[in-house]
Amino acid sequence: MDKRKVIYYNDELNDEFSLAQITPRVIDKNYVYDHKSLFKRFTRFFWYRIVFFPIAILHSKIKFHHKIINQKVIKPYKKNGYFMYGNHTQDIGDAFLPQRINKGKSKYIIVHPNNVSMPVLGKLTPSLGAIPLPDDMVAYKNFIKVIEKRINQKKCVIIYPEAHIWPFYTGIRPFADTSFQYPIKLDVPTFCFTNTYQKRRFSKKPRIVTYVDGPFFPNKELSFKEQRADLRNQVYNCMCKRAENSNVQWIQYIKKEEEND
Repeated sequence: MDKRKVIYYNDELNDEFSLAQITPRVIDKNYVYDHKSLFKRFTRFFWYRIVFFPIAILHSKIKFHHKIINQKVIKPYKKNGYFMYGNHTQDIGDAFLPQRINKGKSKYIIVHPNNVSMPVLGKLTPSLGAIPLPDDMVAYKNFIKVIEKRINQKKCVIIYPEAHIWPFYTGIRPFADTSFQYPIKLDVPTFCFTNTYQKRRFSKKPRIVTYVDGPFFPNKELSFKEQRADLRNQVYNCMCKRAENSNVQWIQYIKKEEEND
């Protein structure tokens, strides 16, 4: 395989391969998660619906020849708030691709502070639905409040539990169960979407085929900690199964200790 298409990694949980080099701002008590003014609501509508959404649809179709399978599982819950978990394999694409799932549903994405720290775009991403992870306890309380508000507004909150971007990766990396506390506490459905990379007829570059699955619910007979692990395992196992549909390895990932095997 072409050396430019090989990436060596040390740690599946913590290695990051995003091309963007950004110094993140501190998300503290001064960060405003929820702008309530009429002007801010207008900017959300303008930037999200008029600008971002059409670009996301076109980008997904033109660049990735994006296809969605099994979207019907969400239809009974289209008037509910819910969480969606996905695998993190694209920079810009991971903001765009989920917009094609249940197109009429407004979506918010829990993101690393990098996403609100860019000089120009960072000021727009909150209007596009970015909810940055907090850095202190006061910010954490505001973070939880805005998530609860979006779910109560019947919106969709998207989480990439792998946390770090591995471009075109075809497996599912292990991820913690921490973020699965949100759907349990708010008592709402959980869905997952798995982006797979599959052969195209007239191009070597793969298309993205996304599989949607769910709803998943925790076992209420378990303790809270056990429910969190149970819900995580349901989602993780489903995504691992769906990832088997990838049949193109555009970038090969090799663990460094295995180089000389």
